[in-house]
Amino acid sequence: MKEIKAFIRQHRIADVLEALRDSGLCHAGAGAGCLTVSRVQRPLADADPTQQHYSMDLAEPVVAEYKLELLCADDLADSLVDLIAKAAHTGQPEAGWVVVSEVQRAEEIR
Repeated sequence: MKEIKAFIRQHRIADVLEALRDSGLCHAGAGAGCLTVSRVQRPLADADPTQQHYSMDLAEPVVAEYKLELLCADDLADSLVDLIAKAAHTGQPEAGWVVVSEVQRAEEIR
């Protein structure tokens, strides 16, 4: 099992979620599930100044992003990473990251 984490610009997250939904891969029966999305702030970003705002909590400029987390079967990881990267594409440098990690154990709570 793999865990995919993606850090996606706020104006691209809706497209990523739509692509995942349309793919049919993103539910437990298809081998992928446990999708969560959280709003995050990235400090020290060399992004376009129009994408930055000043965080009073961190006392520095930040870029607002979303962190998507998803568990999937090993054989789906490459397809899901490609799908996410394509849907999140902005054409700008440092527009996000997709990270894949090995999951040693996952237990569904019922």
